[in-house]
Amino acid sequence: MSFVHLHTHSEFSLLDGANRIGDLVLKAKEHEMPALALTDHGCMFGSWSFHKKATSEGLKPIIGMEAYVAPGDRRERSKSGVGGRAYYHLVLLARDRIGYQNLLKLSSLGYTEGFYHKPRVDRDVLARYQEGLIVSSACLAGEIARHLNADNWAAAKETAEWYANVFDGRYYLEVQAHDSEGQAETNKKIFTLADKLGLPVVATNDAHFLRPEDHEAHDVLLCIGLGKDRDDPKRMRYDEGLYFKSADEMASRFPDRPDVIENTLRIADEVDLLFEKKYHLPEFPLPDKYSDPNDYLEQLTIQGAKKRYGDPLPPEAQERLDYEIGVIKGTGYAGYFLITQDFIQWARNQNIPVGPGRGSAAGSLVAYALGITNLDPLKFGLLFERFLNPERISMPDIDIDFCYERRGEVIEYTRQKYGENAVGQIITFGTMKSRAVIRDVGRTLGFEPSETDHIAKLIPNQPGSAFTVQEAVENLKEVKSLYKSDNRHQQLFDYSITLEGLARHASVHAAGVVIAPGPLDDYVPVSVQPGKNGNGSNAMSVTQYDMNGLEEVGMLKMDFLGLKTLTVIHDAVEMVRERYGSLSNPDSEEVYDTVDDIPLDDRPVYEMLARGGTSGVFQFESNLANDKLRAMRCDRFEDLVATNALIRPGPLDSGMTDVYIDRKTGKTDVTYPHPDLENILESTHGVIVYQEQLMRIASELAGFTLGEADVLRKAVGKKISSLIKKELKKFVDRCVERGVNKLIAIELGTQIETFGRYGFNRSHSAAYSLISYHTAWLKVHYPSEFMAALLSSSIDNTDSVVKYIGACRDLPRYVPGLKEPIEVLPPNLNESGWKFTVTENGQIRFGLGAVRGVGQAAVHSVLEARSKGNFSSLFGFLERIDIRSLNKRACEALIAAGAMDEFGGRAQLLESLDTAYGEVQARQSEIASGQGSLFGDTSSLPQAEPPLREVPEWTEQDRLAREKEALGFFISGHPLDHYRDIVEAFEPVSSNTLVERPGQSVDLPCVVTAVARQISRRNNSEWGKITVEDFHGTATILAFGENWEAYKDVLQQDAVVLLSGKVSGRERDEDDPPVF
Repeated sequence: MSFVHLHTHSEFSLLDGANRIGDLVLKAKEHEMPALALTDHGCMFGSWSFHKKATSEGLKPIIGMEAYVAPGDRRERSKSGVGGRAYYHLVLLARDRIGYQNLLKLSSLGYTEGFYHKPRVDRDVLARYQEGLIVSSACLAGEIARHLNADNWAAAKETAEWYANVFDGRYYLEVQAHDSEGQAETNKKIFTLADKLGLPVVATNDAHFLRPEDHEAHDVLLCIGLGKDRDDPKRMRYDEGLYFKSADEMASRFPDRPDVIENTLRIADEVDLLFEKKYHLPEFPLPDKYSDPNDYLEQLTIQGAKKRYGDPLPPEAQERLDYEIGVIKGTGYAGYFLITQDFIQWARNQNIPVGPGRGSAAGSLVAYALGITNLDPLKFGLLFERFLNPERISMPDIDIDFCYERRGEVIEYTRQKYGENAVGQIITFGTMKSRAVIRDVGRTLGFEPSETDHIAKLIPNQPGSAFTVQEAVENLKEVKSLYKSDNRHQQLFDYSITLEGLARHASVHAAGVVIAPGPLDDYVPVSVQPGKNGNGSNAMSVTQYDMNGLEEVGMLKMDFLGLKTLTVIHDAVEMVRERYGSLSNPDSEEVYDTVDDIPLDDRPVYEMLARGGTSGVFQFESNLANDKLRAMRCDRFEDLVATNALIRPGPLDSGMTDVYIDRKTGKTDVTYPHPDLENILESTHGVIVYQEQLMRIASELAGFTLGEADVLRKAVGKKISSLIKKELKKFVDRCVERGVNKLIAIELGTQIETFGRYGFNRSHSAAYSLISYHTAWLKVHYPSEFMAALLSSSIDNTDSVVKYIGACRDLPRYVPGLKEPIEVLPPNLNESGWKFTVTENGQIRFGLGAVRGVGQAAVHSVLEARSKGNFSSLFGFLERIDIRSLNKRACEALIAAGAMDEFGGRAQLLESLDTAYGEVQARQSEIASGQGSLFGDTSSLPQAEPPLREVPEWTEQDRLAREKEALGFFISGHPLDHYRDIVEAFEPVSSNTLVERPGQSVDLPCVVTAVARQISRRNNSEWGKITVEDFHGTATILAFGENWEAYKDVLQQDAVVLLSGKVSGRERDEDDPPVF
């Protein structure tokens, strides 16, 4: 006899189910089951991927959900259920398309209206959306089981009859085939109730894990979700029988009731739900005189193109536009372009910075004409077919960069335009990756956090070289040794191997937005996730399907990305205009409306980059990019475009990058695979750098249409071997037909396969290089404004601020014509704003927002009071602001940071703060209670200011230490300042270059900022973990054995030292400082 599992949990029953969807499907197939249901807790997160996987394996997918049902009204936050519970469980299965639509509604309503501990529905919405659903009474947590086990047969009868009436002929009582406490007795009661009421019964197993041997790992997963230790005797546990049983195992548990097995097949037979991919595009609201989006798109495109190129249009532009418009009309995507240009135009009108383009969309002339992109595809040789291929039609994908501070406004505009219930953001799932799963599992097994942190960091996790836990155990000597050391470590690794990669939590995709033709939950299930909404709410409407699922469903999804660099450029330009009146080239005095008008041939820009001055330059800050730009003697925009494409693992590993540099600098001759390719490869010195070049080669030599060439490009880039073989044969045959020697054609095919797989999207590289150029131009011509904007963008990242302050000192080394470094001044209550600003003399003034503990409300109060006149004393300052927004601790930080230096010595101010603060607090309370708030006006009343107390000023060392505590770094000086001459004699390295020197022995002059004494678990010996800082950032120093014993008395906080050691080659988290 066969059987179908109708109550099954995947990893998307987050931290409760341990089944991967693919494994469930394959296990059902292995057991020769005809169908399988997925019923995750309260959600449909995995439904679409489950449907796709099951269908591909020839298994009938049954989409379902184990719902949470409120005992009363779903909107009431109460626990009125049996035993004081807030919800019961209920299994819902979609029988057909109507049932699926109703399941979407119910799943969504659980989040949007019924969330209380869990996403809950109630009888009201179950009755409203009952059509097309098959229902079973669920597990021991179901309402029927709760009533029966409380011996309330009347309530159980009422509940069963209500469901049986609402879901006429589609309601089943459920028995389960495991040995959880009370399950056997509950099964007997359910059979009795079913007999009394004449209701059918169905058998399930509530499968939470795949095999019996997975029970222990699942138990650990449960502990991770509950935040409990595994040895906690009071925690929840699942029976070891909740695995994916075979049909025979299920039948053996109910030998006298074959009907409960047969009913699973009956239900599966009833289900008739298969999906066809269909696009669900919203309609763009057209102006009154237009009825066809194609006509309106064409009109807007021609208007925009004439603004770009003039009237009449150049023949090349007209021909390209006619072609692109024809393809867009033929594919039905006119509305997509209209929607995109609309919110981008709105953003520009609101002075929200928008990027010049991203990805392959920069290859579309229509997008350029509409203002969606700002890079001329004709000028830069970009291809439309790389974006929208008429030979293989798929939904276009336009990703847009916005100012990271105002991105939410654009999303909110879109939400208001198309309907709040039609626009949502997109879910994403954090998974238990190698290091994370080690830490999670270790915590439940009782490992110390420092111990699991050490073990986790033994596993490389950098892109391109990341190891799974399994791979680390098999291949890394130190990990393998730990695994074999004792049972405790073996368990840690074994459980981690089993659980690695499972979904851990849901969150909001950083950029994704979906727009539906109507209410979003008509098309996909919706959830609510925490996050800042554009309308100020702390809850975000988010799809339950991720990006891939939405694409499969046919939804319009877009990436609204927040790019800090756009904000940096915008802020720098605003400061330039405020200081000088306009944006212009200081050398030529040519005035520009925007940075987009700046010519791309500014020689000083390339001189700076060729010298290595890339700090703060978008995309090129890394030491690798810096080295390559210097090596190639960067002197033109095309070098930036090529470098953006070449500083990636594929080109670097294959040697393409070095070939390009050697040819560019004349070390080796430039050669071409075929004479006819010179016009295609000349700009890259004969090297196939871009995917578009591959496409042009196929077009030029083999006569491929650009659409056919894109198919070849995709095959090579995605390394689809069967398709590569087919397309390369086609390429060679076509070349030969067009008179190319067969051996040359074969060699060309080999080169296309070799270099093409590493080729990069030129459209994206060119668009992002334009942003890079704009940052470099501002750095060269307006260094103070650019560095101030850059520092403001890093205001919450101490290491970045330290790095950019160091870059301000180093500017004369790189920027042509700049004689003196730019001084960064401490914050000042009478001059500073929230962000960093530029003084009249070109110095940079610290922003108050960089002072720890000083929030936006406090700074707003300071600026509002200062608008009526500068502050002249500590007491006068406190008296004029609302001190409810600026607590005493924040005042102490402002004093320590130097923001009140003009009021007196820092020691005096700090010593006098208690008295002044208390006096002002009392006066403001008195005024508020008697007359309401008069903040800002009390200066008109005669007040006696308490004098500052006379105390000795802090030493330099004390002043710098307090600055660091207040700001996270030194500002008025540096402990190393007195040793600059000595330091330079040693030719030391700086902390920000350590990461590029794994395994090297180096000297590092630094100041000790923190010391932690540690005890080794291995031999109880003491060792030291020391945090140090130099002019450029921080590093972590580990000292063991004799070294630690010899120098631990020297390595004290605030000590200035010259350290010699070896840089660790071990992988580190991206945000961790380098170790030596």
